[in-house]
Amino acid sequence: MKILKIQALRGPNIWSIRRKKLIQMRLDLEDLEQKPTNKIDGFRERLESMIPSLVEHRCSEGVRGGFFMRVDEGTWMGHVIEHIALEIQTLAGMDTGFGRTRVTKEPGVYNVVFSYLEENVGVFAAESSVRIAQAIIDGTEYDLEADIQKMREIRERVRLGPSTGSIVEEAVARDIPWIRLGTNSLVQLGYGVNQMRFQATITCNTSNIAVDIACDKEDTKRMLENSSVPVASGSICVDEEDLIETIDKIGFPIVIKPLGGNHGKGASINVKTLEEAKSGLEHAQKYGRRVIVEKFITGHDFRMLVINHKLVAAAQRVPAHVIGDGEHTVSELIQIENQDPRRGYGHENVLTEIEIDRDSLDLLEKLGYTASSVPKRGEIVYLKSTANLSTGGTSVDVTEMVHPENIFLAERISRIIGLDICGIDIMAENLTQPLQQNGGVILEVNAAPGFRMHLAPSEGLPRNVASPVIDMLYPPGKPSRIPIIAVTGTNGKTTTTRLIAHMVKNKGYRVGFTTSDGIYIQNHLLEKGDTTGPYSAEYILKDPTVEFAVLETARGGILRAGLGFSRCDIGVITNIQEDHLGLSDIHTLDDLARVKSVVVRSIKNDGWAILNADDEYCLKIAKELDCNIAYFSLDENQPHVQALSKAGNIVAVFENGYVTIKKGDWKIRIEKVTQIPLTVGGKAKFMIANALAATLAGYLSGFHSEDLSLALQTFIPSAAQTPGRLNIFNFKNFQVMIDFAHNPKGYMAIEDFLGNIDSPHKIGIIAGVGDRRDEDIKECGKIAGRMFDHIIIRQEKHLRGRTEEELVGLILEGIQESNKDITYEIIPKEIEAIKHAINNAKDGTFITALSDVVTNAIEIVQSYLDKENEGILSN
Repeated sequence: MKILKIQALRGPNIWSIRRKKLIQMRLDLEDLEQKPTNKIDGFRERLESMIPSLVEHRCSEGVRGGFFMRVDEGTWMGHVIEHIALEIQTLAGMDTGFGRTRVTKEPGVYNVVFSYLEENVGVFAAESSVRIAQAIIDGTEYDLEADIQKMREIRERVRLGPSTGSIVEEAVARDIPWIRLGTNSLVQLGYGVNQMRFQATITCNTSNIAVDIACDKEDTKRMLENSSVPVASGSICVDEEDLIETIDKIGFPIVIKPLGGNHGKGASINVKTLEEAKSGLEHAQKYGRRVIVEKFITGHDFRMLVINHKLVAAAQRVPAHVIGDGEHTVSELIQIENQDPRRGYGHENVLTEIEIDRDSLDLLEKLGYTASSVPKRGEIVYLKSTANLSTGGTSVDVTEMVHPENIFLAERISRIIGLDICGIDIMAENLTQPLQQNGGVILEVNAAPGFRMHLAPSEGLPRNVASPVIDMLYPPGKPSRIPIIAVTGTNGKTTTTRLIAHMVKNKGYRVGFTTSDGIYIQNHLLEKGDTTGPYSAEYILKDPTVEFAVLETARGGILRAGLGFSRCDIGVITNIQEDHLGLSDIHTLDDLARVKSVVVRSIKNDGWAILNADDEYCLKIAKELDCNIAYFSLDENQPHVQALSKAGNIVAVFENGYVTIKKGDWKIRIEKVTQIPLTVGGKAKFMIANALAATLAGYLSGFHSEDLSLALQTFIPSAAQTPGRLNIFNFKNFQVMIDFAHNPKGYMAIEDFLGNIDSPHKIGIIAGVGDRRDEDIKECGKIAGRMFDHIIIRQEKHLRGRTEEELVGLILEGIQESNKDITYEIIPKEIEAIKHAINNAKDGTFITALSDVVTNAIEIVQSYLDKENEGILSN
């Protein structure tokens, strides 16, 4: 077996709209294509022995053990690998259950698709599942546990922490979109201008000054003390002299901890001797020179969580410990405790596994114990000096027991320090009495407090503490999304996208849009290139200035990674025509329609799909949709269009020379096509179709007809506004047009347009694109032969695995099939071809350069036009 490619899909995709996180592995079974599982001796037994939990996979049989039934009957190895990849993720603590395995048109090559929770783990699972299957086939040993542990380690390295994750989950539950910014815990909620950001439990509203205060325990303590909040006595030490001076003031026992520490790192508690104190100082200074030394207060460790200045949860924290049974050693008791199913690796489960470290050994030493000692039955042996869950501690929810005075105190402390999310550490006998009565004190105030102890306490009620965070960031009435219009199809996507963006901008929105030539915000080009994939869409949605997004969405990005957004308000399909067939398992127009339909199947329920009523594949897609559907057509008298109108559908049509919107029997005439510059006086039928689609998108977005009319009149096609789309340059004696047409339908649209151009000599500059089918390249040549009097073939770009001679040969075959007496010449370089055509143009010549790199072509032609305008054009 051989892995040909692994892709991580991150948004709605061809396999599933709802399941956005999928691995797609292209796998060549090679000679195993001839060996289903029932023809491999002992395969079932070895598979079940290695991964017995696969018995839970019901597979298509729909019963427990269904997958093994398929293995017995005989299934192909791609299917087996899909199930292994899913199960090993489950065994590593990431339960996910969606999978598909489909054969491709290449013999023995399969697409193995399965869901993941963490992308890096999913990729590892793909690779691991192939290795495991091969080992089972070969009957060799395989260390499955090592792979499972590796997946756990990858997960802990890349996953969102429990606090961050809980806020994201709450946002998702409220239909608020989110984007992870980078690889850490910085997260964006919402899109565009409606976004809010947070990292761990620090939000974009958290005061920087407040965080600085909370991180400086000395400042915190002084501010609280000055506000009559009970705190432990003590001071800051930097050396042994300070330490001794502080001990003389407050006496033993003491607590020593780094001034800027967290998670209990470097802390020593209940220190009773000067020797222990010196050792504790040395340990704390590993994390910072300045160390806080305080009086050790007896009692229990509590954490109160205040969000938006309201107490939302309180928990008693218990340090990691074991209870002696008079038989087992401390090490053995830890192993027994770690077998608790609630404990896991890192943040895998409610509790974290206990490990012995320097802090543990120090505490054992104070008891006269080592890790090999056997504690007495019932004896509690503490293994950590702090009660952090990340070091194996446990928590007990006590929210309902907190005295009103202590609630008042906690909420007041959050305002004194200024934190919108505030964790307050308390040492007291209990929280049922006011701290002033039971002698309790505030130990610390934490910015970015962990939520885990409240979300999943060891005892007591779990508290959804993420909910008040979202309440704070998105109070009722505050939107989290911005309108999204997504445009896809074969031809016309870019022009339609740009025209819609123009309409949106004219309505006063700050619009961000993506096209095949770049990313724009308010017509400012920010990134140049083909930006029609998910990363470019995300670029727009991450921009905090964007109020409205218009996203050109091409097949390549959908196939490569899925959509860059979870859903859109309006989706447009311009047409489904022959292009890119034979690539990425897309061989037919039905296949291509399935890819394009991802956009309209991702429309929100009350949103709108805008489909081409003149395109049979668009009409097929319409039958699969649950959202509202509107149509556009160049022929209002087409029977299907008349039936749609009669049924009450909204339809944009070209009628009596107008762009018109129909619903039932009434019409709204938006603008006469001769007044729409994009249509070149109504000569460019395919541009009229683009105008219809864009007008419908604007109308369904709530724009008034007069606004749409003005936008259509003021959208001037040019090299700047619509690069490579009917860009016509008017020289004194001839004209040059540059267009991006690169497939048969695009060529046919140009042919239709040139039929309206009065010129005695039409010259075409054309090329083939190497990743198109032979028949598509020949068809382009044939159409070129029909519409031009002379053809210049150039071919230095986009060979894509073919030779220049091969592509030119296919074009020439097509030209010959046009059955027209036509002249041609071959000039390999595009620049030279354009220069040659211009330098040899006769009066009235119309030169058409069908260019796949429009920027270069435009620059060349513009430079010649500038020279002519300056009166220095030379022959």
